[in-house]
Amino acid sequence: MLSLPTWKCPDWTLNASQVNTSSPEFTEEWQMRIRELQGVIMAASCVQMFVGFSGLVGYLMRFIGPLTIAPTISLMALPLFDSAGNDAGAHWGIAAMTIFLIVLFSQYLKHIAVPVPLYGRQKKCHMSSVRLFQLFPVLLALCISWLLCFVLTETNTLPSAPTAYGYLARTDTKGHVLSQAPWFRFPYPGQWGLPTISLAGVFGFIAGVIASVVESVGDYYACARLVGAPPPPKHAINRGIGIEGLGCLLAGAWGTGNGTTSYSENVGALGITKYCTSSCAQFLPFWPSREPGGTGEVGVSQLTLCSQDSSGERPKGAIETRM
Repeated sequence: MLSLPTWKCPDWTLNASQVNTSSPEFTEEWQMRIRELQGVIMAASCVQMFVGFSGLVGYLMRFIGPLTIAPTISLMALPLFDSAGNDAGAHWGIAAMTIFLIVLFSQYLKHIAVPVPLYGRQKKCHMSSVRLFQLFPVLLALCISWLLCFVLTETNTLPSAPTAYGYLARTDTKGHVLSQAPWFRFPYPGQWGLPTISLAGVFGFIAGVIASVVESVGDYYACARLVGAPPPPKHAINRGIGIEGLGCLLAGAWGTGNGTTSYSENVGALGITKYCTSSCAQFLPFWPSREPGGTGEVGVSQLTLCSQDSSGERPKGAIETRM
């Protein structure tokens, strides 16, 4: 929507060195866009809630299959290559190292247990072996890459000229953001003013909602398959889509500038780590679970997700989902 000529940023705002970000004119320029996003997100979310809570998604499931979901998700992901390429192109060496570390931790070091100090009510302070590489492959890779960039920044190995290649890999390029940001801030509905709505924006976001619904259906099935649960029934999918619409409505009211939906990348992270939680039982309200030790019939409409605890034992009565 913001790429339309109506919402194109004025030329005087494009030069960051000549813009006073605290001026009322500049503040109004970006807040009016946020208010428009608020209005169209809230309007489109009402459509998604109607589609979900009315059961329409369950009826349309007969027309939504792998041949529908796979091309839709692929088409949605293809435009992201430009953003990923531009960000990785800031320094291909750091990007390649990060990818290498993620693959190394998630595929080759995932079975290595690292001793870490823990504290428990029964054992108090003790050492326990935890498969950190399997639990946090992406987080560990990002931390190591950032630490390397910090060292290269402090030693001035990375260029300090903003136009030089590799400058964006420095860790101090946006340090002023942290120093100028307030310590505490409490968001509230309507914090940017009264939301506005345009017909073109609403129809554009409804198209995005339809694509998001199709993607979410695929995510539900992929999640259920990864954790070893039965396929989600139609009524569970309806509730899931309806709750996503409710989340979009709240996000629009608070003025986040974006909606909420199931994230395919998180499903990919679930497939990499092979863990749904780190050390306790959690409940997801949209999938059915099979009664343990029973006849295989679908029980209550929730799925127990659990991994091993810090001692390497599975909590009593929990359904193991480690793959």
